[in-house]
Amino acid sequence: MNPAPPGATFTGVTDGSIKAVLGPTNTGKTHLAIERMCGHSSGAIGFPLRLLAREVYDRVVAIKGEKQVALITGEERIEPKDARYFLCTAEAMPRDAGKLAFVALDEAQLAADPERGHIFTDRLLHARGREETMLLGAATLEPLVRQLLPRAEIVTRPRFSTLSHIGPRKLSRLPPRSAVVAFSTEQVYAVAEMLRRFRGGAAVVMGALSPETRNKQVALFQNGEVDYIVATDAIGMGLNLDVNHVAFAALEKFDGRRKRRLVPAEMAQIAGRAGRHQRDGTFGTLAGAGGHGKPAPEFAEEEIYAIEEHRFAPLTKLFWREAEPRFDSVAQLIADLEAPPGEEGLAPAPEAIDLAVLRRLAGEPLPDDVRGAGAVRRFWEACSLPDFRQQGAETHARFVARLWQDLQKGYIGADYAAARIAELDNMQGGIDTLQGRIAAIRSWAYICQRPDWVLARDEMAARARAVEAKLSDALHARLTERFVNRRTAILMKALGSDAGMLPVKLDEDGMLRVEDEVIGRITGFHFTVDHQANHEDRRMLLAAGEKALPAILAERAQALADACFAGVAIERGALTWQGRRLATLEAGDGSAPPRILPERELNLLPEAVRRTFLAELGEWLEAQLAPLDPLRKLAAAARDPQAGSQARALLLTLVAGHGHVTRENAGIEHLPKEMRPFLRKLGVTFGALDIFARDLLKPAPRQLLHALGIDRRPLEQAMRSVIAGEGKLPSGYRPAGKQAIRVDMAEKLLRAAHEARAKAGGKRRFHIDPALGISTGLAEENFHRLLGAAGFRVHRARKLAEGAFGPAAPDSWEWRPSRRKQERSEKPQVREGSAFAGLADLLG
Repeated sequence: MNPAPPGATFTGVTDGSIKAVLGPTNTGKTHLAIERMCGHSSGAIGFPLRLLAREVYDRVVAIKGEKQVALITGEERIEPKDARYFLCTAEAMPRDAGKLAFVALDEAQLAADPERGHIFTDRLLHARGREETMLLGAATLEPLVRQLLPRAEIVTRPRFSTLSHIGPRKLSRLPPRSAVVAFSTEQVYAVAEMLRRFRGGAAVVMGALSPETRNKQVALFQNGEVDYIVATDAIGMGLNLDVNHVAFAALEKFDGRRKRRLVPAEMAQIAGRAGRHQRDGTFGTLAGAGGHGKPAPEFAEEEIYAIEEHRFAPLTKLFWREAEPRFDSVAQLIADLEAPPGEEGLAPAPEAIDLAVLRRLAGEPLPDDVRGAGAVRRFWEACSLPDFRQQGAETHARFVARLWQDLQKGYIGADYAAARIAELDNMQGGIDTLQGRIAAIRSWAYICQRPDWVLARDEMAARARAVEAKLSDALHARLTERFVNRRTAILMKALGSDAGMLPVKLDEDGMLRVEDEVIGRITGFHFTVDHQANHEDRRMLLAAGEKALPAILAERAQALADACFAGVAIERGALTWQGRRLATLEAGDGSAPPRILPERELNLLPEAVRRTFLAELGEWLEAQLAPLDPLRKLAAAARDPQAGSQARALLLTLVAGHGHVTRENAGIEHLPKEMRPFLRKLGVTFGALDIFARDLLKPAPRQLLHALGIDRRPLEQAMRSVIAGEGKLPSGYRPAGKQAIRVDMAEKLLRAAHEARAKAGGKRRFHIDPALGISTGLAEENFHRLLGAAGFRVHRARKLAEGAFGPAAPDSWEWRPSRRKQERSEKPQVREGSAFAGLADLLG
């Protein structure tokens, strides 16, 4: 045996096989049982709730591995072939003594519960481990353990932390990490709604929730997404929560028969959720919870003393019912179940739902054909179906009667079960509707777990569990949507005050938040209200956002300028950032860069900040336009009277052509030869087919001209040497058969052709090596077409004779330029106000 913890006391005569570990909440009883079980070769622990069994199952799997651990509840069964450790609900735990080395029963004091007490009493009296049995429960159970199990060893464990009463607290003054306990669904919802308004939301835990939904709501609280949890007294049954304070919204509850005040032991079971391990906890009442004209609930002095000192009246009886009735007939079964106990300390159990259903159906013709022990046992198992719907004995009896019609014949058909499960596979509806569906699907999950009730049992059970999981997810989402809307709560707190006083901050991703809740997004300098906001919230969201925008946008403008306008782009004649326009670019009077016309969002900036920002933006734009300096030089020279009219006309033509023009359209016949050196110094190249400025054929200037909206022809981003020649050609290219070649590369190839012609020494025919053209990506046929446009004519060489060997003779070429068309006698005119003139002005 492990030694007792500090402060523990041992009493009673023992035989070393049964040990009762008793004490208040937060004493580590369950943890001790898990450690003891894992120290044995096999074992089982029975729990009052399915979710507790699941929680401990996960812990034991982490220790022993999933192949050795089983989970058995009425609705779920995970039982590996070689399982040696079983985590069960009390109803599902094994009764046979000695088969497992270790057996434990958690919350054994529930043997005094009117509804389920007889189950816990039976396990307390009969469930035994071969080597060790452990009973875990409240200290109030000690006298009855001594009486019923005189040879059991009793260990009392002290609470790890203290529990103190701090009196009533208003909802608005509840400390963080508090649990509010109410005893009706209406009161739970009302308190949760108020917490959503004033404290940012609350998780909700009620007995009517499915275990999955309950776990997810608890996780909201445990993960810190909310600081409050509102629950019924279901919170007192083994839920491990990081609660610092428990506030009682009421001290009375309806126990199924009458409305009564909680007894101190029940109060302590709930209040004991506060404080975990070595952290102390507090409890009190919720001020104002009594409603209009009703006094607020308050603890009596003796109740406070009992809770703080863990001193309660001991239990005087446990509820008992015959666990092994005879199945000779339905009447004999009822008689045995109603038989009184034969031992002092045990009391007859009140009529539970299963017995109530059995008695109702026994008075009808339905069980007349139930004869024989096997049939009677099967009928009793059907009556024992839990009433998950909580609709009462009469309604539940009707459901069991319909179920028995199929079980009496053998099995429930797989098609019928699948149809009933499919009917519940609907995630629509509100909280109450989903709770009803979950209760119904839990009934079918229980039915499908029975080994001899449903055909295709494993498949139907899996379907039922899957639907329950989906419904639980949907219910969790509805509860969270209704009671955990932090943004709405924050905004409603500001009603009647200046929304601009809210603590608004901007994330790096542009999300505008109030106390970490999204109220909208800023893209560029444009604010958009969160699209998920409802109609009532939109006005407040917009007010909160716009009040904070000047300061936030000023910081954003400064950050953008400090980052050298990283991410700002020139697109379609505008400056954009994060997909939004900052400003439109407009040509000036020809002596300045483009004018910046800011979008109206920038008007929200403080005036001084706006002027500084636009000035810095203009400087940045000027730097971005640097690749267009060659074009600006051409435009400036075109305005210089010293250049001569012929040269200025050519320059204006080049500016209008955005840096290149075909030779035949350039009007160079009027250009004096002595002006060519002047133009070459400006970067102008006089090619065989085109006149162009080489620096303007690079990717950067071409992309800028396109982005500014000056050059509306297609854009070749990388300005590759050769591209496909289909469709409208990008600026800077000329056709070459089925391909197109950049004009400077075309000039390079034509210059090489003329050099080959010069090397021929005056011979009419000469050879041109096609390798250079092919190396640029031109197909040979398209290379020929390019040379042909420049006046070169190819003469195909004869093919090798049949049977001859060696390299084929190369093609020969001659230069036969076509007679030029009559040149236009007048120089090109640029009309004032035309696109050409505007372009020249734009380039300043």
